[in-house]
Amino acid sequence: MDLLNKSDDEILEIANPFWDDLITSSNKKDYNAFTRNFSKDMLMASNEVEIGKQWTRNNVLTSLSSEKEFLGCLRRNSHVTVLYKQKSDSVEGDFLGRLVLGIEDEEVKIFGATIF
Repeated sequence: MDLLNKSDDEILEIANPFWDDLITSSNKKDYNAFTRNFSKDMLMASNEVEIGKQWTRNNVLTSLSSEKEFLGCLRRNSHVTVLYKQKSDSVEGDFLGRLVLGIEDEEVKIFGATIF
């Protein structure tokens, strides 16, 4: 699969379910569900204890709204970064959601996911 040549709409068909799963599992503090679609490198870097600490220290990460606004896609090297405007149900303001997708073992995987 060649992600880089897909249209934004085609990428969103792939990215939105991944993003929705990340939001749901982060709100529930469910590490296994949260890391389910991570690439091997991303999974190796995602220590359960450290992610648990992030969930404890940052209320935004466990109160993310299911509503999101697509801002655009960035294509670079072999990855596509999908940007979302994200809100929290308990913290005021807008946040930037970043989802990096790539291909590993012929499947789309998450190579990065952050909220700013």
